[in-house]
Amino acid sequence: MTTQTSPTSPYRADARRSDVCIVGNGAIAKTAALGLSQAGHSVTLLVPPARPGAEEASALSAGTEKPWDVRVYALNHTAQKLLSSLKVWGALDMARVAPVDAMDVKGDGEQGGHLGFDAFGAHTGTLAWIVEDSNLNTALDAALRFAQNVDIVSGRACKLTCSPLGARVELEEGAKDGVKFVEAQLLLGADGRESWVRGQCDIGIDYRSYHQRAIVANFACEKPHHNVAHQWFTCKEGIIALLPLPGNKVSLVWSAPETLADTIMGESLGELAIRLGEYSEDKLGLLKPLQPEAVKAIPLALVRPHAITAPHVALIGDAAHAVHPLAGHGMNLGFADIVDLLRILDAREAHHGIGDERVLARYARARKEDVLLMQLATDGLERLFGANLEPVRVVRNLGLNLLDKLPLVKRRLIAHALGK
Repeated sequence: MTTQTSPTSPYRADARRSDVCIVGNGAIAKTAALGLSQAGHSVTLLVPPARPGAEEASALSAGTEKPWDVRVYALNHTAQKLLSSLKVWGALDMARVAPVDAMDVKGDGEQGGHLGFDAFGAHTGTLAWIVEDSNLNTALDAALRFAQNVDIVSGRACKLTCSPLGARVELEEGAKDGVKFVEAQLLLGADGRESWVRGQCDIGIDYRSYHQRAIVANFACEKPHHNVAHQWFTCKEGIIALLPLPGNKVSLVWSAPETLADTIMGESLGELAIRLGEYSEDKLGLLKPLQPEAVKAIPLALVRPHAITAPHVALIGDAAHAVHPLAGHGMNLGFADIVDLLRILDAREAHHGIGDERVLARYARARKEDVLLMQLATDGLERLFGANLEPVRVVRNLGLNLLDKLPLVKRRLIAHALGK
């Protein structure tokens, strides 16, 4: 990131100014925009240009029954509370939201360990909620249309400069309404694992590929799932999770080694259902693909930035931390980023601006422990269950069984996962 005397040019007609500029177009970026606007800050949400044909495809699907989205999130209580406070939770299509009342975790091998969690034991109504990406984004988009202080600019960023006065993002030619620059006191990078904002700030990262892909697809199940999420930790085949959807439907997240992922993606979903039956048939019966063509494979990696702030810049969501999906908390970490950022901005001293380095340092400190714990837990579990050694296999299965018999420890783990 370069530094100049001043990023602001008060009389430029092609500059858009606001208190906050957010780079990103996902659920975390949109939620941050709503939260900051409702806190009284003017916000510019900088989104990439729509793909050609996207509007036509959306129009064609209007009025027809939506297929089930293969991208789903297990939202915890922190996320639910934040979305409720922003009037987004109530705007979700709740007929497409499934509560998770219990979790059933199995280790590997015939004598695999077992660990169970349930809402009753956690002294809560539900453990989490399974929400489709499209359902969440539709509700957020509707809320943004009524937001008073949010200006959405469509354009592709090409340069970031900062000064003591704030940050300026320069856009490529062809941005909406002739906007060439977006200027703000605070710039939020909510632009994902490959964050452009992070790169412009010269923030280094520790990167570890898991050499796995998350295969996601949806299935109808023969037996009722009773709102139980099932997870199988295997050694050679990775980590398999089947999450409840409304009705007798489940969403698959299979963190498969790359070679196996390539094989699976070359097969039909019917063949994938047969593979899953080895693990799921006793619990869920036969599985049947909901949409024969709907399957995706997402590369998995651990990304740990060396910092989550820079002068007038803060990172949130996957731009600030990308973790293994085995715990289902990547999105929840992003919502917790927003909660902490809103709290810290609200509590700042009157003489400190929202982009002040001391204010942003408080945000970085507030997020450090929560993020580090999740990184250590997910990375550690992936390493532990990926080790193909018999002594390690025995120890990890014994560990699952032991943890299952320690209700106080289980309760503390659940409370942290719930975001309480």
